[in-house]
Amino acid sequence: MNLILLGPPGAGKGTQARMLQEHFGLMQIATGDMLREHIKHHTDLGQLAQNYMNQGQLVPDLVVIQMIEHRISEADANNGFILDGFPRTVPQAESLDKMLARRKLKLDHVIEMRVDEDALVERIAGRFSCAACGEGYHDKFKKPAREGVCDKCGFGQFVRRDDDRADTVRKRLAAYREQTAPILPYYQAKGKLTSIDGMAEIDVVQTQIRQLLRPQA
Repeated sequence: MNLILLGPPGAGKGTQARMLQEHFGLMQIATGDMLREHIKHHTDLGQLAQNYMNQGQLVPDLVVIQMIEHRISEADANNGFILDGFPRTVPQAESLDKMLARRKLKLDHVIEMRVDEDALVERIAGRFSCAACGEGYHDKFKKPAREGVCDKCGFGQFVRRDDDRADTVRKRLAAYREQTAPILPYYQAKGKLTSIDGMAEIDVVQTQIRQLLRPQA
């Protein structure tokens, strides 16, 4: 069973992919992590990617596709894979289809996690964490029991990621709409696309996905 999870930054794709990996024995492929691993271990593909990055260029789709092809050939992908963070564009989707066809594989489902953008901005922009232990909090949904003090370790200083600022989040959402959303009709035309409510509680989202996959699981 081979899946793609689609949705804007902060929709919870990584969390859902990890839960599916554990439940169904699928292998999660987060392309950003995969790229960093290749660079860290100085593989041929990693060095090639690093050369592009050193020149201030994006890593070409072909290199990323080769990394994915290498990863899905490993033993832990025998039950299938979940792509998280790729493809982002129609050309990437087309290249992925060609690679899978060459390996006599196919995508079973492309799952879009639909979100309310204003609610998502509130969800992300309210996040902060303990500067000492990393425990996560939220301005609205998970405040420390004592203001200014971490529940877990008692430290009195918190940090916020620059990526979680409201203006940054809105820019990332706009980039998703512009670059990635056009692949939805591509997969819709192939009969692969299913949309689910990505704003539901984590367990509810997982249940929606498992119900979709159960006939094949």
